[in-house]
Amino acid sequence: MSRPRSTKRDLERYAGLFAARTREMKSSAMRDMMAITQRPEVISLAGGLPETGSFPPESFAAAAQRIAAESCARALQYGPTEGLDEVKVCITEVMAAEDMPVDLDDMIVTTGGQQVIDLVTKTLIDPGDVIVAEGPTYPGAVPTFSSYQAHVVHIDVDSDGMRVELMEDVLDQLERDGRRTKFVYTVPSFQNPAGVTMSLERRRKLVEIANRRELLVLEDNPYGLLRYEGAPLPTLRALDGGVYVMYLGTFSKILSPGIRLGWIVAPPPVLEKVNLGKQAADLCTSTLTQLMVRAFFDQGIWRDYVDSLNEIHRCRRDAMLDALAEFFPPQAEWTRPAGGLFVWVTLPDFIDTTDLLARALRDNVAFVPGEGAFLDGRGRSSMRLNFSGSDEDTIREGVRRIGEVVAEQVALYGTLTGEDRPPAPKRAPSPPKEEPEAGGETGARVLPMRRRAG
Repeated sequence: MSRPRSTKRDLERYAGLFAARTREMKSSAMRDMMAITQRPEVISLAGGLPETGSFPPESFAAAAQRIAAESCARALQYGPTEGLDEVKVCITEVMAAEDMPVDLDDMIVTTGGQQVIDLVTKTLIDPGDVIVAEGPTYPGAVPTFSSYQAHVVHIDVDSDGMRVELMEDVLDQLERDGRRTKFVYTVPSFQNPAGVTMSLERRRKLVEIANRRELLVLEDNPYGLLRYEGAPLPTLRALDGGVYVMYLGTFSKILSPGIRLGWIVAPPPVLEKVNLGKQAADLCTSTLTQLMVRAFFDQGIWRDYVDSLNEIHRCRRDAMLDALAEFFPPQAEWTRPAGGLFVWVTLPDFIDTTDLLARALRDNVAFVPGEGAFLDGRGRSSMRLNFSGSDEDTIREGVRRIGEVVAEQVALYGTLTGEDRPPAPKRAPSPPKEEPEAGGETGARVLPMRRRAG
């Protein structure tokens, strides 16, 4: 028999025991919906789920069989906190694919990329310290930053990523206010949630600011190899050489999120403290999953597998963009990512997407409300849509259902105000550049909605 739900008296009984930091903790916008989106009747465009159904079962079986035959006892044992050297070799292959040579001693293997965010924040942040982050930022970082009582200052993004030119004035003002900025957090390539990519000019400017001000940067790069068009840009770490840029990588998007394997590459003094934090958190990352990655890489097909993922994701991205053009009203705007997993949609400012989600769930479709990607209350009229976790027909149906709910809200607004056509969002994103910047594709363009005939 299940236990009864907590009563007010129960909450009062434990309230005095909680640490002060728990008052600042926020729930993850994606985790809140996991139970709902697991229901088979719900179309989820909410999670950041990469395609895993195409992973070759024979490769999985071969890797498992090899471990059972050659390394069973070792796979079931503790490992070093820093990670196994053989899986670090795999990481060097991945980083070399984006022109980043790295030494094995400069990295720590972690339990997913999410642990890197947690460990870096734990290592660097005292309550009230400042983190500068894109606005919107990765929704999964929001509860981490809140848990350590960081003061997060958002820098707006446009179609060329974070507006780095605004950062100097922000940093100067923070200094005048006596606020200490500890690090900059950014997802420069195919940003989560906006799908935009930081231009080469802004990447260079960010690295220059970091070096001049001796300011650490956490570069979160889970999507760099998930490019569907255009030429790649150098990572921040490649431009910086690892002096002030801490690099976060993960196998979640190029192999499997289920293995929970990521890594951090950072300056040695930072890495030493991160190591201590990881020892306290989980002792070590799973030896079994590390050996699974090594056995898979030994098959020599990981690049081919990533290429196959990119073909699948490209088709799904195109299906979502086509569906948005067909089913959403003309007052909406959205980004066109050149890679990654997400499209960011902005609706008229009279629509609150948190309220909209409650209505959409009645039609068995889910998305991430935009407010979950900010810590300052913004984003209420935006939403993040994921295109990688569903096939094209499902994406089309999901967008159609959301579009119907949005159309209801637009029609209701028109009825209440007497306006046939509500105003477009006030903050229109910057228009795309006609030519890509030197060094490759700018990353994403903001597209106004096509009006439907009639």
